[in-house]
Amino acid sequence: MFKTNEYFDGKVKSIAFQGKDKSATVGVMAAGEYVFNTAEKEKMTVVSGSLGVQLKGETEVITYTAGQSFDVAENSEFNVNVAADCAYLCEYG
Repeated sequence: MFKTNEYFDGKVKSIAFQGKDKSATVGVMAAGEYVFNTAEKEKMTVVSGSLGVQLKGETEVITYTAGQSFDVAENSEFNVNVAADCAYLCEYG
């Protein structure tokens, strides 16, 4: 079935599911700044709102808006700046 996740004192919440070929989470983030760590490769797609993202080893923050995606390497981390509440899809593997 589904698994719910909650991070950063409830400011980030998601529902995880296992698809036929890969797993994913859909979730929401409240305005704020967060640092996420990855165990496996991730593809993040902004569903609503925008995310300012700084990938590990990069100096530039890139803003992604609804419909745009970015990839994060396995065993890495990335910083996220959320100006206003947003929604996302994260696909693993």
